Amino acid sequence: MHTDPPLDPDWDEFRALGKRIVDEMADHLAGIRDQPVWQPVPDTVRAGFTTPLPTGGRPMDEVYEEFRATILPFPRGNIHPRFWGWANGSGVPVAALGDLLASLINCTLGSGGNAAMMVEEQVVEWLKEAMGWPATGSGVLTSGASMGQLTALAAARQACGAADVRGEGAVLGGVQYTVYGSVETHHSVEKAVELLGIGRRFLRLVPVDDAHRIEIGALRRTIRADRAAGLRPLCVVGNAGTVNTGAVDPLDQLGALARREGMWFHVDGAFGAFARLVPSHRPLLAGLAEADSLVLDLHKWLYMPFDVSCLLTRETGVLEAAFRSGADYIAPTEQGPSAYPVAFSDRGVEQSRRFRALKVWFALKTHGADAFAEALAENLAQTAHLARLIEADDRLELVSRGDLNVVCFRYVRPGADARELDRINRTVLGRLQTRGLAMPSHTRIRGAFVLRVAHHNHRSEPADFDFLVDQVRRLGDLAVRDGGS
Repeated sequence: MHTDPPLDPDWDEFRALGKRIVDEMADHLAGIRDQPVWQPVPDTVRAGFTTPLPTGGRPMDEVYEEFRATILPFPRGNIHPRFWGWANGSGVPVAALGDLLASLINCTLGSGGNAAMMVEEQVVEWLKEAMGWPATGSGVLTSGASMGQLTALAAARQACGAADVRGEGAVLGGVQYTVYGSVETHHSVEKAVELLGIGRRFLRLVPVDDAHRIEIGALRRTIRADRAAGLRPLCVVGNAGTVNTGAVDPLDQLGALARREGMWFHVDGAFGAFARLVPSHRPLLAGLAEADSLVLDLHKWLYMPFDVSCLLTRETGVLEAAFRSGADYIAPTEQGPSAYPVAFSDRGVEQSRRFRALKVWFALKTHGADAFAEALAENLAQTAHLARLIEADDRLELVSRGDLNVVCFRYVRPGADARELDRINRTVLGRLQTRGLAMPSHTRIRGAFVLRVAHHNHRSEPADFDFLVDQVRRLGDLAVRDGGS
């Protein structure tokens, strides 16, 4: 007699709960504007996350009710229309359905012939087309830019290196590589040079100009000095949107320099590469498609649910040269799934890979690229609107206005010294966040503590930025009155 597997549910109960979850989450998203952007987790709720391992089960609907009570009200907040912190996308709802389907069919995309592999191939091709990338290039989806930077630099070391790093190790023949980027380069590049054995000491962080873009002259001098010292310059990293300010390095100049020097040119476009979808911003990103490798995060400015990023390479085969491995149990066969010619596990670190591509495929098929380009253009227009509001207010100072979607500003008052202004703006930020009003993040620009708005949100409206400015002015006035505490 047939019996259900022990970990499969009662299908009628599963079906009913699934319908309920979709209905209630649709209501939640439709009403998200009426919720706090963020709120702290109460101690009573926090205590529930310290209980021992469950040994016995509970009904699915009870577990879902616990989720509704203890997790749903206390998220990071990035699906809210007034969330502009760090570099978090807002999440396209239809893509979440793709994620659900990916989990249900539960494919792993290391290798093997199946439709899921073909979906990732298609999504990579679409991203190449969107970036103006060579048709002969290659690519792989990753968890995020951090894995992309590591993968790209490993490919650079294999392609440009003077040593058999894979076979003999990083110090063969005493070769010491150096990597170059601006002082605004993301810290994931620092992690990558550490993990690859190049060493943080040999990551050259070059000064930037007044617009926070890398100084080409200083870069040339640094490379020249390293060659004279017997070092091996390996890679130049250009920023297509820095996290701090949204600045875009002169990518065409960096690419030309890298070619002259015989170096790999990598572009970190995790933050801003998708601005290329907006015709007005394509000239700003000139040179992006000339890079040897490019990282772009779809869960930032393409609004996809976490996590999905992409690494593109200009030449086919460079990823496989750096990562291909073999074992009897994954060797190709003449027929069956193992006969498939593509293995994404040979393009990076991961053998087990989740089906990230389906949510992207689902969203792009549903909405089309033009709809995403329109959303990006709206973000850019709203960022410009915010900058104008700040410049028109004598109690606010526009500290930095990036090339893309980042505005850094602060509350000011005449006669206040730097320390007092920092204290006031910390208070303003804390109250904005903990009261659930809005979620900018913070950084330091030329030593000053500032509020940082990074706009990757498809739900925001101009009125949200009017509200932000009003609240910063109001909370700043209160902070001055109560001494900034």
